[in-house]
Amino acid sequence: DTSAATPSTGPRATGSYMNIGFVALADAGWSTAKDVGKIERGDHDPKVRGFTEPNAELSLDGAVDPYFKGVSNIVFKIDSAGETGVELEEAYVLTTSLPANLQLKFGQFFTEFGRQNPQHPHSWAFVDAPLVLTRMFGPDGLRSQGVRLSWLLPTPFYTEALVAVMNGTGPTTSSFRSPESNEIHGGVAMDSAVTGIRDLLIAPRINTSFDISETQTLVLGASGAFGANNSGPSASTQVYGVDGYWKWKPATAEAGFPFLSMQSEAIFRRYNAAKRLSEETPVVTLPRELLKDHGAYAQILWGIKPRIVAGLRGEWVNGSEGAFASELRSDQTRISPNFTWYPTEFSKFRVQYNYDNRKGIGTDSSVWFQFEFLLGAHAAHKF
Repeated sequence: DTSAATPSTGPRATGSYMNIGFVALADAGWSTAKDVGKIERGDHDPKVRGFTEPNAELSLDGAVDPYFKGVSNIVFKIDSAGETGVELEEAYVLTTSLPANLQLKFGQFFTEFGRQNPQHPHSWAFVDAPLVLTRMFGPDGLRSQGVRLSWLLPTPFYTEALVAVMNGTGPTTSSFRSPESNEIHGGVAMDSAVTGIRDLLIAPRINTSFDISETQTLVLGASGAFGANNSGPSASTQVYGVDGYWKWKPATAEAGFPFLSMQSEAIFRRYNAAKRLSEETPVVTLPRELLKDHGAYAQILWGIKPRIVAGLRGEWVNGSEGAFASELRSDQTRISPNFTWYPTEFSKFRVQYNYDNRKGIGTDSSVWFQFEFLLGAHAAHKF
């Protein structure tokens, strides 16, 4: 009798389902910068003058069974050379029934560091990623394979503590053991296997939310990311961040409007570079040194009337000088006003102006237009 070993092909008694959605972004614009990629370092930012399609995302999610929910995001993008790329951005499982307000996430996912790093581009309030995030976490944000535990604390207001343990390797772990991290320290990258927990990436976070009044909400958070880097044996990196979000919405708001919101993040990185051979000149040895980088952004959004939002963002990044003069650690500031119109919850038009100032290079101006559309079960825009 083989029936016991044969999986059932009938419908699941739990009523399992899967949502399918698709969202695409298209950008067009012009910049005085000849090499736009030098000022727009995000993987989903406009990279060239003219037209780009930096993000088209297929999302799948649903209940696996009464105990787990599955989520997957597959991204298609066209690079500055016109080549199409495909990547498995996220694929993870969430528990749904652990006791004591605990939840596990495991698979490939964005690290829950700060407010914007875990967000997908269609959720951004601006055309491009903040400078400080691309400085600290690379062009595609901080994400990897691992496990995350969260705990909803029994407090009078919302408080959540999280900790993730993840692989510190791969192109999306800039600042740690990413193969591209030698662009930070200038040395020959050390390719080492995991020998202990110190070679993994540990990322704790705590955030809390409470109502200041009937019309105002405040959210505060603090994050960290700690792990080895690839500059040499026993070399490590520590990244610290704080973030805040405030929103006002009157009790008489219609469809979420009008509203006023402010959001800010500040991040500090300590990159302990080991004594290493220079990649450019192998006969030269670069010294052991501590490379420090700082950065922050602050943005304000004004929901003027239903489906019309004006925004302004200011940001800066800088770093201490090291033995290797890395372009990825140069000083830069940016001011970005923008205007967004949502014809419906499933489409948007955005125009944004960027004024960039790079130390030792000068200023650049850019104007970007963006269009987005959503299909299927993908979450609509939230106001």
